[in-house]
Amino acid sequence: MRIVSLLPSATEIVYALGLADQLVGVTFECDEPPAARREKAVVVGGADTSGMTPAEIDASVRRRLAAGEDLYTLHADALAALAPDVILTQDLCRVCALPSGHVDEALAHLGCRADVVALDPYTLDQVLATITTVGERMGVPERADAVVRGLRERLAAVAARVAGRPRPRVAVVEWVDPPFPAAHWVPDQVAAAGGEPVACRPGQRSVPVDWDFFAAAEPDVVVVAPCGFGLTGAVEQAATVAAALPGRPVWAIDGDAVVVRPGPRLVDGVETLAALLHPSPDVAPPPLAVRVA
Repeated sequence: MRIVSLLPSATEIVYALGLADQLVGVTFECDEPPAARREKAVVVGGADTSGMTPAEIDASVRRRLAAGEDLYTLHADALAALAPDVILTQDLCRVCALPSGHVDEALAHLGCRADVVALDPYTLDQVLATITTVGERMGVPERADAVVRGLRERLAAVAARVAGRPRPRVAVVEWVDPPFPAAHWVPDQVAAAGGEPVACRPGQRSVPVDWDFFAAAEPDVVVVAPCGFGLTGAVEQAATVAAALPGRPVWAIDGDAVVVRPGPRLVDGVETLAALLHPSPDVAPPPLAVRVA
């Protein structure tokens, strides 16, 4: 099987299943593991937003979507040259990755045949189920079962550690200008980490709100996990959140690594959140997170 992954989380799943040798194409955003983008053909490109503020990125995205423009560029000829058997993509978020419909259209135009598999989880359980889906489609269901079992064992270990402890009210900010609240699987991560998710849209798409939306929820802790940014970007943007929601602990977290990409590392995110919400001498300081206020 020759696999092309059109979203970073699917690339992580492919590697977790030990199928790296069958992966032939990725996107410009597939940076985990680092070897993916370095060693595989890049068949999807996108705009360079480095140097742009969150408000400028949001305005650019809205302008392009309103004009009917694509946010990602599919290098169709390069895709065809790879002769993939399976293409992993999504319809969850047009801003986050190329929709499956665009892929189908390109394949039809090129006369290529490939099985296009859309991975569209909205909850943490559904994220784990996508690992099973990929494993079954690639003929390695036993590997997928082992990966999912290992992830569930880690979640169970976190649940046991935080059991019986007070559950702080936690608001997660996924974008700062305009502010977007946690949605999809992120509230599940907070709950699994021993927190009470507030100011959120569990199992739904995120929508822009105002800072009063967060303040009215009276969070005990605010976590900043901006989509498309690592820890450095989160720390920089957390200053905006601390100013808008004063008097509350504010943590910055590597959103791309452990929050916004629906792959195996979401469990790393649960462990990170648990460590910052329920610190104890026998638990290491939270990785991939920094307190900024």
